[in-house]
Amino acid sequence: MAAMAALRALRWRLPRTPGPGPARRLSTAEFPSPEEKPQFPGASADFADRLEFIQPNVISGIPVYRVMDRQGHIVNPAEDPQLPKELVLKFYKTMTLLNTMDRILYESQRQGRISFYMTNYGEEGTHVGSAAALDDTDLVFGQYRETGVLMYRGYPLDLFMAQCYGNTSDTGKGRQMPVHYGCRERHFVTISSPLATQIPQAVGAAYTIKRADANRAVICYFGEGAASEGDAHAGFNFAATLECPIIFFCRNNGYAISTPTSEQYRGDGIAARGPGYGLMSIRVDGNDVFAVYNATKEARRRAVAENQPFLIEAMTYRIGHHSTSDDSSAYRSVDEVNYWDKQDHPISRLRHYMLNRGWWDEEEEKGWRKSSRKMVMEAFEQAERKPKPNVQLLFSDVSEMPPHLRRQQEALEQHLQHYGEHYPLEHFEK
Repeated sequence: MAAMAALRALRWRLPRTPGPGPARRLSTAEFPSPEEKPQFPGASADFADRLEFIQPNVISGIPVYRVMDRQGHIVNPAEDPQLPKELVLKFYKTMTLLNTMDRILYESQRQGRISFYMTNYGEEGTHVGSAAALDDTDLVFGQYRETGVLMYRGYPLDLFMAQCYGNTSDTGKGRQMPVHYGCRERHFVTISSPLATQIPQAVGAAYTIKRADANRAVICYFGEGAASEGDAHAGFNFAATLECPIIFFCRNNGYAISTPTSEQYRGDGIAARGPGYGLMSIRVDGNDVFAVYNATKEARRRAVAENQPFLIEAMTYRIGHHSTSDDSSAYRSVDEVNYWDKQDHPISRLRHYMLNRGWWDEEEEKGWRKSSRKMVMEAFEQAERKPKPNVQLLFSDVSEMPPHLRRQQEALEQHLQHYGEHYPLEHFEK
């Protein structure tokens, strides 16, 4: 009886017919009875008359999309992006140049020349494949291991070095710790150390782009560890409900510093979370640069055309230590690392593809390795010779300096007047 009374009351609710007049009554055919289908506003589902909890392993696992096998052979010709030789060579040279720069800067930190560094070993394919699929004006929010995206967009070696050294050529004026790059001209938002803060920020930027009808997209990179932060939940949910043109790009590299994925989550990775938020989702082989390219290109196209968010989970492996502050031998075996380095490396896979096509040979490999190392070393030596920014730049670029900062500036000046001989001020710009 109560159900029928509620149904009679609901028949007088909106929608109304156009123009003045009483509300249009809903017929029984338009509003099926509660016995036939649930009418709860919070979900779309059928009734069940059997008590049963949903198991976390209800499916065998979201498949991993790939285009190339580990020997560089195209698995399904229909999925071959048919990229021209010049573009594939750019992929390869960007990935190997990044690898060379990583090795030199890692060693420079170990020698005490810079304070900190993070390598990108093993994840180069996720950077280059995704960067190539974007438009140059698409906005990038990185976490801290997306150097290849900025390199692909043409950020010069001398500015990478200047940032890590914090010298006078550093566009950040030495205020950031190493690897915290940013470039307004290349639409790459400056890296911020706190984990996952970029996710809701990226959604806000995407919503702004949508409101402006700017025909652009936002891509937001993060690791599977960052996906455990509350900011990820907020970002996913806002992006879906506000229908924002954003690509969430998760680099699932197996470890969040020392925490393996087996201790990070119990579900089927990160892509499995997407449907629960209303995100179009896919899992790709992050060591296959073509798979990453295809997935990102299609996600970007649809995100802009349909104003909806996409989630890409790129499965890869972090071959290097988390950073120069980490010793990964304490929580994983050398054999494990060697497997990924020797058997399933994104650079090796793309090299196999190029060799199979006759686009590359051993002589070209030797020549490129030599010339790329020379380029990196020249930028490295130039950066090392330049002085640090003037100490007063600590207090610049503030529209109106508040009193407490002014007091700090005066205190620093007095301190250096009395104890300046104890500091290497000769290495700073006057």
